[in-house]
Parts: sequence; C-alpha cells; structure tokens
Amino acid sequence: MPPHHPLAIIGAGLGGLTLARVLHVHGIEAAVYDLDASRHARPQGGMLDIHEESGQAALRAAGLHDAFRRLVLPGGEATRIVDKHATVHLDEPDKGDGGRPEADRGHLRDLLLDSLPEGTVRWGARVTAAESIGDGRHRVSLADGSSFTTDLLVGADGAWSKVRPLLSDARPSYTGVIFVEGDLLDADRRHPRAAAVVGGGSLFALGDGKGLLAHREHDAVLHVYSALRIAEDRAAAVDFGDTATAKAAVLEHFADWDADLRSLIADADGPLIPRPIHALPVEHRWERVPGVTLLGDAAHVMSPFAGEGANLAMIDGADLGRAIAAHPGDTEAALAAYEQRLFPRARAAAEDSATGLSVCLGEDAPRRLRAMISGPREDS
Repeated sequence: MPPHHPLAIIGAGLGGLTLARVLHVHGIEAAVYDLDASRHARPQGGMLDIHEESGQAALRAAGLHDAFRRLVLPGGEATRIVDKHATVHLDEPDKGDGGRPEADRGHLRDLLLDSLPEGTVRWGARVTAAESIGDGRHRVSLADGSSFTTDLLVGADGAWSKVRPLLSDARPSYTGVIFVEGDLLDADRRHPRAAAVVGGGSLFALGDGKGLLAHREHDAVLHVYSALRIAEDRAAAVDFGDTATAKAAVLEHFADWDADLRSLIADADGPLIPRPIHALPVEHRWERVPGVTLLGDAAHVMSPFAGEGANLAMIDGADLGRAIAAHPGDTEAALAAYEQRLFPRARAAAEDSATGLSVCLGEDAPRRLRAMISGPREDS
C-alpha cells in the first residue's frame, strides 16, 4: 500500500512552506513534496519586496515577522528610474519607513524551512501525475515509480503545476516578454560604473519598449534583468550556454543606450539565464472540486511587473492554513472559504501586473512609471 497523508502539499516554494508553517502553528501536520534534491539544490533568485498587506501579513500569521525583519536589506527600498540615456526621472531614497522592505528570496525560504519540523519536506520527489480516487481523495505519482494518497491535495507547484489539471484546463501562455538574468559581483569595487548607475536599491532603466531592471543584494551584488519584447522562437535560438554569444545577443537590443547601462550586461559575472515570462488568464478560476486546491503560481502565475508573485503565494498559503484550522473536520468548507478570498485578490493583482508590463515596456515608460509610483509632477 502506498503511504497516505491527511494533507499533502506539492511544492516547497514560499507559498507551500508558508502553508505548512501556518498549519504547524495550529497543530496540523502536513507532508510537503518537492522536486529539488535538497534545499540547496539550486539558487532561489534575487531580492523580493515583501508587502505589508500580503507577504508581511502572511509572516505574521506564521509567527515569523520579527525574524523576517532581521533579513531586510538596509536601503533596499530606494528606487531610481532613468531613461535609455541614464537621465534620472526619479531618485527616491529608502526612508526606512516603507511598507515594502527588500529581503533575499533564499534567506526567506530558509527561514520558513527552519521553522518546520524535521522531515516535513520530502526532497527529490518529482510529481508526474495526480488523479482522483473518489470521495475527495487523490493519488499522486512520482518519477521514481512510487506514489502516495491524500485526503487534501494542495498544488503549490508553480506555473507548470501537475495538480492544476484536476481543477482547470488553463495553461500559462507566453506574454511576449523575456527576462535575461545576470549578476555583477562585488560591484562597488569591481564594477563601480554599474554600481553608481543602479544606486542604493532598485533601478528601472526604460525605453524603446525594453528595460534594464536591477537591484542590490547582500555583499554588493547587483542582480540584473534585461527585459525584452521578443518572439519566443527568436529567444530560444540564442545560445545561452555560450556567455559571450549571449551577451552579444542581448547587447544588440541596447546598442544605442548609455554605456554605463550597457555595462550591466557587458560586465556580468557568470552566465546569463533566460526567463521567458508566462501568465495565466487574468480571470483564471475554477469550480470547487472536492479535496484539492491551488495556491501561488499554480493558481495565478502572472508577469512580475507588480511585484506580487511571491507575496500572493505567501498570503495564499497563510489564508489556506487559517481556513483549514478554522473548519476542523470540514475540508470543503475550508477550501470554499479560502477560494472566496483567493479569486478576487488574484484577479486584481493580475490586472495590476498586466498594467505594469504595459507601462514599463510601453511608450514614454520612465515618465509613466514615475507617475504610477509617486504621482505626476507639475512639470510633466
């Protein structure tokens, strides 16, 4: 007989781990399955701005907000907007009192992992399929040939979720935008021109329907995203395994941009990593199906132009955990209450993300983004 879990979570990202932690706070055990071989199997990405009303609210529900504050990068909320010539349109310092402090995704994930009982996460468990076996129960099959059953299955397994097909036929589609990620290490000493143009927090360099987005991380690292509108097949044709070739291909799109901005690509240390941006329909939702639900990108993957993805995943996890705790013995009531909050919140965030993409990669982007962030100036 395969093992059985009363509650199983697929995916040990921020959303799945927040759910597991909030359940643990309420004395409810969960089994988490993740495809990574270990917690350190791959880099977790760059900095996240953790919003007061969502990500921070989730951390409070998890009893981890004080510990989170110790992870915040000082000065990380500083924001600079420039055009392709590096002309500054907005330069706001971090006043230290904002509601969106910056924290490293990997550090935040470690905080959540360390808050769970040993053995909660089953590593190296790649899900290949999930199927209903009746009465709200499900069987989950793994790549190693094993399986398990569960009374409540939660898909927290990202954009290409193996759980979503139990609820929805929707699949993410390419937005027409690709991010190309790179890092500049020890930037203040080794890359002073790039460090100076980025400033103390985040940089939005925008123009011609493209952008260079960068932010500071711990240890003077600059994490850079080249944002391009490009056909998916054209992006796939670039050999990102050859860093020199990849840099040349990306720099071609910024040929007439300021030299210091171009240095964010040209001087990157290590490989460039392509990240095609996919999204589910803004209005994505599903009818209630017994014994299964989704959270995070599995439910509502969207473009990153509103900074909502990780925050939504965490508040999804917190809300689901609290709903389960509030409805002991009545899973369907818990899931219905959770989804009633999930759907309108996700739709609003997806609309904001679509608007943000249009602003940042549209005409007159620096001025429009400045107005979005701080309101129009009299001289505009």
